Amino acid sequence: MKINIKYWMRTIHRDVGFLMVGITIVYAFSGILLNHMNGKNPSYETLEAQLTLDKGLSSSQLNAQWKSNETLPPLRKSVVIDSVLIRLYLEGGIGAYNCKTGELDYQISRKRPVIYWMNNLHYNRIKGWSWTADIFAISLIFLAISGILMVPGKKGIKGRGKWYLIAGILIPLLYVLLNK
Repeated sequence: MKINIKYWMRTIHRDVGFLMVGITIVYAFSGILLNHMNGKNPSYETLEAQLTLDKGLSSSQLNAQWKSNETLPPLRKSVVIDSVLIRLYLEGGIGAYNCKTGELDYQISRKRPVIYWMNNLHYNRIKGWSWTADIFAISLIFLAISGILMVPGKKGIKGRGKWYLIAGILIPLLYVLLNK
């Protein structure tokens, strides 16, 4: 019985490739978000708001007024900083009330569930995911090598393919060397 290596390499390459597409899409989408964070975590959205309340409220009056408004985020506690400023600790955020002007600024952060989940996979923060990530990485190595070996002739690794392979290795190498 003769084993046809090309047949099995193509079959496994095809099947593993289809299996890895879903994980690749999750990693790629998450990677794009992480590359463009601009100092903010894409797993959370930050909402900023400003209110004008009565001037000169005490901490207890501020708490009572805050809690009576059901549209505001839950207040955990307030702390008097000085004669002008009261700090509010909110569920998922923080705020500041200026006693002299009555202005209150606050911001809260909310989890973006799908992006949070994808980034946790990307950062390998989910228990047990390391094995899946390692299998994914090994699969990508297999797909890369088997893909190189499958294309015959002038368009394959013996022809112009070698130049693309060399360019693909040089791009990250040169980037690292030029940005030291």
